[in-house]
Amino acid sequence: MPSCTSPDQGEDLEACVLRFSDLDLKDTSLSRPNSSLKAELDGSTKKKYSFAKKKAFALFVKTKEVPTRPLGDKEKRWQCCQHLFTDRSSIHRHVATQHADEMYQQTASVLKQLAVTLSTSKSPTAADQQNRVEGHLPHSHDVSAWLPDTSCISANELISGQGSDEGEVLLYYCYCDLEDPHWVCAWQTALCQQLHLTGKVRIAKEGINGTVGGSKLATRLYVEVMLSCPLFKDYLCEDDFKTSKGGACCFPELRVGVFEEIVPMGISPDKTSYKKPGIHLSPSEFHKEVEKFLSQANQEQSDTILLDCRNFYESKIGRFQGCLAPDIRKFSYFPDYVDKNLDVFREKKVLMYCTGGIRCERGSAYLKAKGVCKEVFQLKGGIHKYLEEFPDGFYKGKLFVFDDRYALCYNSDVVSECSYCGAPWDQYKLCSTTQCRQLVLTCPACQGRGFTACCVTCQDKGGRQAPGSTQHSFKEECECTARRPRIPRERMQACLPVGHAHSR
Repeated sequence: MPSCTSPDQGEDLEACVLRFSDLDLKDTSLSRPNSSLKAELDGSTKKKYSFAKKKAFALFVKTKEVPTRPLGDKEKRWQCCQHLFTDRSSIHRHVATQHADEMYQQTASVLKQLAVTLSTSKSPTAADQQNRVEGHLPHSHDVSAWLPDTSCISANELISGQGSDEGEVLLYYCYCDLEDPHWVCAWQTALCQQLHLTGKVRIAKEGINGTVGGSKLATRLYVEVMLSCPLFKDYLCEDDFKTSKGGACCFPELRVGVFEEIVPMGISPDKTSYKKPGIHLSPSEFHKEVEKFLSQANQEQSDTILLDCRNFYESKIGRFQGCLAPDIRKFSYFPDYVDKNLDVFREKKVLMYCTGGIRCERGSAYLKAKGVCKEVFQLKGGIHKYLEEFPDGFYKGKLFVFDDRYALCYNSDVVSECSYCGAPWDQYKLCSTTQCRQLVLTCPACQGRGFTACCVTCQDKGGRQAPGSTQHSFKEECECTARRPRIPRERMQACLPVGHAHSR
């Protein structure tokens, strides 16, 4: 794919894949490469640190640009951290002061790519490989060469039908080696803005992971572009895109960024690669395996474990019958969870599942690498694809999603309860204490009595909250997190089937 601009072309921003005017970064506090990072770079690349910093900064600011609406207003605007910025200097100040760590990470990534470019450019083999790649890609580094032709489509047509009842949300991922994730980031930003899509797109050297929402016309064009892109055409197919009712309204903004992993497991892709996952099972194959598992008279003594790879608040409102659902808050805790509970998986056949399949790709690779399991399988396409085929199958309850909808409903089962009164309830709300922002299950009756926080501690905090306090004083710790072990240790009894679901 288009590679990073060579540092020999100078430090001018026009050497970047995108052009940004009036960008003056004199604040060296944005990111300070440590000595170990500098040691990895040769002398020539060190001199180009300013270039790398500017490129990383410019790309980050570009991802925060708000798509122009057809209202005659051509002024650029940026949205970040739930704030709207109307002039370039204000967004620059915000990024410089509030996102220094991210700037450090992205600058370091650009520097390392430059170092690799310098070292490999001297190799004839590397040059031959680059020529072969360029034979399949546009010669221009300009992202506009990779954007769809929408000249015959008005902005109104793209925007209309973005509501939750008329629009659509796409969920997809693609593991494949990307040479220049920063270029892909710029292209994805421009693509989503042109199609008036909102959502989140994570890009890394190991691939891309996206959830975007907009009108059905916009999402159809997005899928067509992705399938025709030379970077993904040998890896992506139309079936890899999971769709659900929604739209641009499901996300507060568009966020596109470059990360080390396209799903945050906390383990370097160099150590646990997506290239060594478990065996993929289609929804029908997975259904038969679950049916066989549940038909066993003594599941406690079974040689099979049905493992939910999601976080506790996801499995709380919906899960497969008989599953083992770890009580963890983040997927980055999953490797430690596996390490702490290896005896649970020893000599077992493990059937793994998650929302769309992406967490199982890395999760199954990690568990498989431990060498304790008899076999490791994963549900291809995740719960999304399973429910399309088996809405009344062995998955009971709702499917949690990471957007403003919180959950998708495929069946009438309610498997969770109100945190206060214990009545059947599965509709999440944010904790009413802004410093917390955790999810809480509280039924209408309890809400009417003022129980709107996630726990007693937060309820008390909300009652004595100082006027003018904002979400910037957010603290993750509260009674809910304090009483839950970060990494739970399972007992074999934990693998028993879940209780009967409540029916509406």
